[in-house]
Amino acid sequence: MYKRLGSLVSYSYAHNSKLLTQKHFRFIHSEIEPTMSATSGLVIPCKAAIAWEAGKPLVIEQVEVAPPQTMEVRIKIKYTSLCHTDLYFWEAKGQNPLFPRIFGHEAAGVVESVGEGVSDLQVGDHVLPVFTGECGDCRHCKSEESNMCDLLRINTDRGVMLNDGKSRFSINGTPINHFLGTSTFSEYTVVHSGCLTKISPLAPLDKVCILSCGISTGLGATLNVAKPKKGSTVAVFGLGAVGLAAAEGARIAGASRIIGIDFNPKRFEEAKKFGVTEFVNPKDHDRPVQEVIAEMTNGGVDRSLECTGNINAMISAFECVHDGWGVAVLVGVPNKDAVFMTKPINVLNERTLKGTFFGNYKPRTDLPSVVDMYMNKKLEVEKFITHRVPFSDINKAFEYMLKGEGLRCIISMEE
Repeated sequence: MYKRLGSLVSYSYAHNSKLLTQKHFRFIHSEIEPTMSATSGLVIPCKAAIAWEAGKPLVIEQVEVAPPQTMEVRIKIKYTSLCHTDLYFWEAKGQNPLFPRIFGHEAAGVVESVGEGVSDLQVGDHVLPVFTGECGDCRHCKSEESNMCDLLRINTDRGVMLNDGKSRFSINGTPINHFLGTSTFSEYTVVHSGCLTKISPLAPLDKVCILSCGISTGLGATLNVAKPKKGSTVAVFGLGAVGLAAAEGARIAGASRIIGIDFNPKRFEEAKKFGVTEFVNPKDHDRPVQEVIAEMTNGGVDRSLECTGNINAMISAFECVHDGWGVAVLVGVPNKDAVFMTKPINVLNERTLKGTFFGNYKPRTDLPSVVDMYMNKKLEVEKFITHRVPFSDINKAFEYMLKGEGLRCIISMEE
């Protein structure tokens, strides 16, 4: 049985007060050993945004968050953001809808306590929770060529923790399902230690929180997989947040031409901020867009990145690269029953097709370097952030995304 946090907590819905008093936090950070917090081993009541039904507004309610078990870490979420994956499963478009659930997986927070066996993190560390992990022991983790951990690979159907098959969230004894092992739409959450990236305490959490999913996925797809050379031509299909991150990677790599392909002409002006030099709307042409791009680039682009998950865009992305050296990278996730079709001659003529998962970044090993890119002013994160809302207005973030407004909305857990 867990002990509940009693007299240490000051909680009031009527006054929207913080979960823990300022005095209590001073106690945590200055009067105890760094490896132990005053709340360690206790159940913490806090606010979380619960999705009770598919497509219905989230409801902010008090939940109880159990202590971390073996190889788990409990963290206080400072900032989180909404990713299209959250929206997709909230709308119940995923394989197996699971409710009630606490969504959220792009975030930044601070370690509150650690479970047995956790040696690389301690109380007070700044971390990014990630939807996939790095156990460090499996064949994938030991390979320099893969980031697809056998133990902690993304699982959208699981609503419980790996250690004991139970949830760490509950309301009046009723379990609430986790999401992607992160569930960051809660003031406190419990995450497997292998799914946490320790970052510099100097990095602003309200900005780098967006690096734990979509932005790093697009960026890494370009820098780690497509690997365009300086002066090369790059085509990016889909100019949402992931696609613009892929374009940002091409800009950083020194591409001379970055061609953005999208059905929404309003996105081109925004895309210019990320290095996109030309825009193609397939609706403006009466022939396949890959033919249009090949004509624009004297035979095809050097590299292309498909960031929508649309099967026709995937085919176009592959067929628009130059023969002999062209490389196409699939980033978007298609319908599980979709079939990719192209003529074998396109492959025989030395075009290369690749796929990527989370930009080929290993969460614990590689993601700190992405944060460093931002801190060293090489990566411009601020231009991805178009909205900010307090946690109490989290449903506004969903409204913005449903309307196609903006790129990333930062949700502050302390406002």
